[in-house]
Amino acid sequence: MENQLPHPGADALAHSARLSRRICDEIHACGGWLSFARFMELALFTPGLGYYSGGSHKFGPDGDFVTAPEISPLFGRALAAQVQQIVAASAPQIIEVGAGTGLLACDLLCALEALDCLPEHYDIIELSGELRVRQADTLREKVPHLAGRVRWLDALPDAFAGCIIANEVLDVMPVQLVVWRDGAIFERGVVLDAAGDFAWQDQPAEGRLLAAAQALPVEMPEEGEYLSEIGLAAQAWVAEWAPRLTQGALILIDYGYPQAEYYLPSRSSGTLQCYFRHRAHPDVLLWPGLNDITAFVDFTAVADAAFAAGLSVMGYTSQARFLTDCGLLELLSQIGPTDEAPYLRAARAALRLVAPHEMGELFKVLMLGRNLELPLLGMRTGERTHTL
Repeated sequence: MENQLPHPGADALAHSARLSRRICDEIHACGGWLSFARFMELALFTPGLGYYSGGSHKFGPDGDFVTAPEISPLFGRALAAQVQQIVAASAPQIIEVGAGTGLLACDLLCALEALDCLPEHYDIIELSGELRVRQADTLREKVPHLAGRVRWLDALPDAFAGCIIANEVLDVMPVQLVVWRDGAIFERGVVLDAAGDFAWQDQPAEGRLLAAAQALPVEMPEEGEYLSEIGLAAQAWVAEWAPRLTQGALILIDYGYPQAEYYLPSRSSGTLQCYFRHRAHPDVLLWPGLNDITAFVDFTAVADAAFAAGLSVMGYTSQARFLTDCGLLELLSQIGPTDEAPYLRAARAALRLVAPHEMGELFKVLMLGRNLELPLLGMRTGERTHTL
C-alpha cells in the first residue's frame, strides 16, 4: 500500500517518527498492548504531533480530503434555514464543533445575516490550536464585520440553549476494533513486533465493549472472522450534551449507516480507513500523524445513546433530502441564468452534495434535541427515523 501512495517528504516523515515514538512509549507503559481506540486518539489528537494538531494542510484540494463547505457555499446557506428555525424556537446561540477551515462558519453567518437572524455569539469548539488560527484568519478575511461574534471554547458549556452543529466530527472520534472469531469476541489492539514496528494483536473483549458487541446484529462466522468498529466515544459525546442542553437541537452530519446496514455480513472488514492526499487506503498504522483516520458512524448507536441520556431523537434523513428540504435548489436558482458559467459551476458543486453516488445518500443528518416541539424544516419529505 505504501508504494501506491505519494511519498511524504523528509520533514513529514520525521514528524511522524516523533509521534510514533510517543505511541511506542505508551504501548510500553500499557504492558505491550494498546487499544486501537487509544492509538487512533494519539494519532489524531496528540498536541503538536497528531494529525489534527500538527500543522499539516488537511482540508481542500491541497490537503487530504474535501468537506461539504469546501465544495460549495450552498451547503452552509441551506443549513442556515434549519439553524434559523432552531434558534428562533430556543435561543440565538450557535456552537459549531470541529469547524475545519472556518468556511462553514463564514457561510452560516452570512446567510443568517441575510435572514436577519444573527446569533448573539457563534462559538466554536476546536481541539486543534493550528485550526483555531486558520479559522480566525478565514473569518477575518471573508466576514470581517461578523468575526467579532465568534468565540472559541475549550470545553462543552455547562448549560446551553440554541443550535449545535457538528459536520464530519463523529467519524474521527476514536473507535474500538472488535473481532468475532471462533465463537468468541475480541478487541483488536496495537503492539510492537520484533522489529519495533506497529502490528495487530487481539485480546478477549471485556466490560462495556463486550456487552456492546454482544448486542449487535452480528452473526458469528463459521470460519474466518468478522471485523468491525464500535464507537463508544461518539456515544459518550452525544450523551454529554443531555444534561447541558436546556432547549434546542444538535445537527449531526456525517457518513454512516443505521445499525441494520452497518453490520451486514458483506461488510466483514469494517469501515475504518485513512485519507492521505485525497487517496483512501486501509493501512491505519502507516505514518501516524500524516493520515486522517475515520470510521463510518453507527447512527443507531448514537441515537440510542442520546435517547438513553434524555435527549429526543428529532429526525434522521439523508444529506440530499435534508439540503433539498432546506431550500438548496431554490438557492441555486437565485445564482443567475442557467446557461452562464456561475450557475453551471454552482450546479456541479450542488450535485456533489446531493447526488446518491456522491455525498447525497452516503451522508446522513441526525437531529437530537430538548424542549422543541416543531416540525423540522430539514425533515419534511425524507424523515427515516424508523430505520434506526
